[in-house]
Amino acid sequence: MHCHIPAARRGPLIWLIPSLWTLALGLWGLSRQDSVWRDEAATWQVAGRSTGEIVDMLGNVDAVHGLYYLLMHGLFEVFGASTTTLRLPSVLAVAAAAACVAVIGRRLAGFWAGLGGGLALALLPAVQFHLQEGRPYALVAAGAGLSTLLLVSLLSEVPGAGLSGRRTWPRWTAYAAAVLVCALLNWLSLLVLPAHAATLWWVRAGRGVWLRWTAYGACAVAGALPLVLFSRSQSDQVSWIPPLTWHMMIGPAILLAVGSVCALADRPRAGRLSATAVGLPLLAVPQLGLIGISLVQPLFLDRYVLFGMVGLALLIGAGLGAAVRAVRPLFPRGAGLLVPGAIGISVLALLPVELGKRAPASRVDDVLAVAGEVAKLGRPGDAVLFVPAARRDTALVSPKAFAGLADVALERSPVASATLKGEEAEPARIREALLGRSRVLLVTDAAKVAKPSGAARDAAKAAVLKERFTVVEDRQVRGRRVTVYERR
Repeated sequence: MHCHIPAARRGPLIWLIPSLWTLALGLWGLSRQDSVWRDEAATWQVAGRSTGEIVDMLGNVDAVHGLYYLLMHGLFEVFGASTTTLRLPSVLAVAAAAACVAVIGRRLAGFWAGLGGGLALALLPAVQFHLQEGRPYALVAAGAGLSTLLLVSLLSEVPGAGLSGRRTWPRWTAYAAAVLVCALLNWLSLLVLPAHAATLWWVRAGRGVWLRWTAYGACAVAGALPLVLFSRSQSDQVSWIPPLTWHMMIGPAILLAVGSVCALADRPRAGRLSATAVGLPLLAVPQLGLIGISLVQPLFLDRYVLFGMVGLALLIGAGLGAAVRAVRPLFPRGAGLLVPGAIGISVLALLPVELGKRAPASRVDDVLAVAGEVAKLGRPGDAVLFVPAARRDTALVSPKAFAGLADVALERSPVASATLKGEEAEPARIREALLGRSRVLLVTDAAKVAKPSGAARDAAKAAVLKERFTVVEDRQVRGRRVTVYERR
């Protein structure tokens, strides 16, 4: 392949450039103006607990994220609690995923396909969101990229030259380990296995490959099965996810359309290992699988299958590689500028998205901003209420802002109750506690994002405030609200 970059240097550059590019995009605006939203607040407050306290909590709630919480606990212990510690693992994970995309693309479709796909991954809007997110989904994408790279390396072996020999078992073991770790981070990532099965079918893999893939894949599933079964007992945590509707299909349909167009440019053929044979199943199967699961129980959230974006990036890279090959006969000197030019144009076209994802307004709320308002408005001895109780996360992440305030509804703290939000007293006791206070701060959702609460405790709080108190201050900031009440 004609290229201005010497062949000896292409090996390291193919993964190094996309990794550094992704790292730069991830570090840009990493703190999001010192904002943390409710999902990240869960990570923050759990990571601050001891290992024993985390394990106790997992028995009641969020077992599906147990491995991630333990990992973040270790990082918080070593580096301290900060937005950088919270989000940097996701940045590094997407950088690793970009490197995997680049290496896969180079192996299957050439240098420019690999480089283009690796650079494109971090520009995808869904990836932009989770690139700077203190949650496990970027780590799952990195694991899916690694397992796919390992599978491609095994399928790329010269027929009969080692697929059944001692050379391949370490890679098969690493493959199973990558799939298992991803499943322990989010067990819906097991949808990567049917995606890889579709690739094996496409390339007409031999019986030996099928047997090994089945055996090692089964080991990964068996390792994750206890978590899958146990987490089903905590399914109330996802009861808020709405049932599947037709408008939810628009996003997956667009992704599949883009991927299919890029696949056509790759000119796929059945029986041949190609970027399309790997990327299209990795994009399509998890999306379709999650849709199928959601018909039984609503679970359709795009972050659960974020790892499918690895497949889309691979397909985009294949399309760019095909464009370079088509242009080269006409413009041999300019063909090498096509991929950098396309990426540059994409950066400019997506600039509103890039800026938006790095703004606090890109998330539904900000627990740190409302904590700042509480610190300004609160006085020693004031009572503080949270509606719903989950909004207590702002006090758990920013305890100094609530120093001197009395959480009168709380009966057992989150740590003592081994829960995320603690256990509140009965409505009658909450009412009695409020009647003994002259000033109350209510922390709740801003009007534009607030949803009615059917909890009896929340109804009791609202009734007492309405009957006996008057609003003297009301501030809304970044999706949260602080209202100050004084006794009449």
